[in-house]
Amino acid sequence: MKIDRLIGILSVLLQKEKTTAPELAARFEVSRRTINRDIEDLCMAGIPIQTSRGVDGGISIMEGFSMDRTLLTSKDMKMIMAGLRSLDSVSGSNYYGQLMEKIKPGSSDIITGTDSVLIDLSSWNKEAIAPRVSLIQDAIEERRRLSFNYCAPSGETHRQMEPYYLIFKWSSWYVYGFCLMRKDFRMFKLNRMSGIKCSEEIFSLQDVPAPDLSVYKLYPPKIAIKALVAPDMKWRLIEEFGPDCFTEREDGRLLFSGVYSDMESLLNWALSFGDQMEVLKPVEIKNKLLRIADNMKNMYERNQTNSQK
Repeated sequence: MKIDRLIGILSVLLQKEKTTAPELAARFEVSRRTINRDIEDLCMAGIPIQTSRGVDGGISIMEGFSMDRTLLTSKDMKMIMAGLRSLDSVSGSNYYGQLMEKIKPGSSDIITGTDSVLIDLSSWNKEAIAPRVSLIQDAIEERRRLSFNYCAPSGETHRQMEPYYLIFKWSSWYVYGFCLMRKDFRMFKLNRMSGIKCSEEIFSLQDVPAPDLSVYKLYPPKIAIKALVAPDMKWRLIEEFGPDCFTEREDGRLLFSGVYSDMESLLNWALSFGDQMEVLKPVEIKNKLLRIADNMKNMYERNQTNSQK
């Protein structure tokens, strides 16, 4: 992993007076080109690294530089540890646990009473997601194209992409990069990806627009909904839309007002309430719910009749 390798390179440079790119490449089992990029990243991070050519040339840290541990307060260290534990919760490996051992020996498996923040980024199907996260991280680091099958509401397609970012958002993992089919930057949900393969083909970096992760950009509000919701469902409305999305009526029911980005998602959301919600508008959703209810009623009655024969 890149962060682990950067820490390792810095550790080597702090311990040795001088080293070379071939030595670092052999030690960390990567190419010299990768080492050169790592050195550039460390320089950009403020580490005064100097390189020299010739027989006695090599890579070294400027004389007199040392890492001052007092730069990190106790609170800083706790936040670093919380972040590293959260990454280990989904990585499927022990990379970040090993990194914690380097920063603070004995901390990777121990949670003390002073740890105030615990973050678990793993999903319900962690066993399936962790290998995908690891594979995509390697592809991003090595600048290799990905190919995969993607299942979306519009259907299943085969995609190829140049990956740039792994993103954790809305309790799910996404990969953001340039989609060769759409000829544009897209974000794909890891849960919907299958048959992921990393190509041997290396792609050239291009200017990457920062992904706009705002809800209103990805899910623009288009359809207004009003509905009467049973009091027992108050927790869902608060959790999904906040405490100001409804008013309480005299009969105890909740008059809900909200917006959705597309009709299909709105229909599925309304169905998830069962008989605990009565949609008032849009009328199109009301009519679809009526047809679905009639179809379900007919199906169960037909099945019950057949089972009694």
